Parts: sequence; C-alpha cells; structure tokens
Amino acid sequence: FITLIRTKNNMQKVAFIPARSGSKRIKDKNIRLFNGHPLISYTIQAAIQSHIFDEIIFATDSEEYADIARYYGATVPFLREKSISGDKSPDIEWVKFMLKGLSDIGRNFDLFSILRPTSPLRLDSTIKLAFKKFLANKNYDSLRAVEKCNQHPGKMWVNNNNMLFPLMPFKVEGIPWHSSQYSSLPEIYIQNASLEICWTKTIYDMGSISGTKIMPFITSNYEGFDINNEEDFILAESLLKAKKTSTIKIEIPPYQKLCN
Repeated sequence: FITLIRTKNNMQKVAFIPARSGSKRIKDKNIRLFNGHPLISYTIQAAIQSHIFDEIIFATDSEEYADIARYYGATVPFLREKSISGDKSPDIEWVKFMLKGLSDIGRNFDLFSILRPTSPLRLDSTIKLAFKKFLANKNYDSLRAVEKCNQHPGKMWVNNNNMLFPLMPFKVEGIPWHSSQYSSLPEIYIQNASLEICWTKTIYDMGSISGTKIMPFITSNYEGFDINNEEDFILAESLLKAKKTSTIKIEIPPYQKLCN
C-alpha cells in the first residue's frame, strides 16, 4: 500500500458507502424506497453535496445495487468479494479490500470516511462539520459519530442460567450503578450510523479502522438515526412527513426500475 500525506488543501479524501446485498431483517433494505428514492441514494447525494470528497465509492457485492448507485452519482470501480460481504464480516476486511483495489488502479487516499446508507437523515452539513473538526486537530487517529444513550448500560443486566448479573458492575460512592439515579451516572455515548473518518495510515499502521485516539463527534436530534427494521422505516418517514426532521434533497428523478 502507498499512502501520501499531502498539504491540508491537497489531501485525497474518499467516501466509502457500504451496502451489501442479502439483508436478513429487511429484504434488500439498502435499495428499498424511502421517501420516493432508494435508501442508498440519500447517503450518496449527501456525500456529493458536501463537496468534501475526491471520490465517492460505493462498496457492494451486488451489480444491481451498483447500477443504482451509479445512477445517483457514486463510483463503483469493482465489486466487493462475497467472502467479505456476509452479515458477520467485520468492516476492516472490506475497507482493506477497497483501499487495496483502488491503490492497484493508481488511486491512493490520505483519509477515508464510512457513510452508512442506513442513515438517510444525515445532511451534507453534518459531513462538512465533522471534517472541519477532525482536520483542525491532527492528534487523532479517527473520528466517530456518537449520541448520548437513552437507556443507560449501567442499568442493564445479563441473564446467565436464570440468574441476573449487572452488565457494568460499577459503583458511585459505594452505590451500584443499577441502583443509582440516572443523573448521578457518567454520561455514556453510543455510536450511530452517521459517519466515521479515519486516516488511511491508521489502517496500515494499526490494522484498525479507528485506532486508539478517537475524536467524538456528538450528533443531535435525528442526525444519526439508523434504519434497521420495519418500525424504523415507518418512524423515519413519519418524521419527514411531520417535518420534524429533514433529509438531503435529491433533484434527479427516482430510479425507474424500482418504481415500476
């Protein structure tokens, strides 16, 4: 692998939008119509409209998905191998595969961002703000979007042979977390599907898509809303209809093969 660290204005940035076929909870979730367009289209268009990236690469194992992604403006230089596109395949496998394949055709990047298509309420302004924060401080290996937990893990339990054990057996001034008031517990954040940013050298030097020094990018409202099941689809479309949130505007006609 070859990585070139350039000046701030010349850094080569690539967006990876991963969308494997074979979703189990919702069939073809990534190309299901959402507010008139396939789900993947909102992330592709958000990446384009952010004007951040030198390349927007759609990482898929499906030629059908690839055709739709190209229609909405992404590049698909090659398909992901099926062996790294299963429901248990770790991100590090396909990221390495994509970077290696791009390097083989002469495209090397200083940093990459993972924009997951299950987050259609992410705006281009969110991407721009995250990059502004990340590039302002070079001491981090990566940035990850997180949001404050609604349900504190300190009050969660593991059921082991019909016996409950606290998931996080910590205490505050001698009182177990599970028996403490929420306001007395430390703030806990959960990652969401909005975005990740990472230096490519973190992949090469550490074999990781996050490294050890991770900048938090705290999202609010529905920026990091993640569609994983039928209820999520219904809720997200209801929020849009009620104008309680917004999503990227797509100015081109819907992909016709999905609408017929």
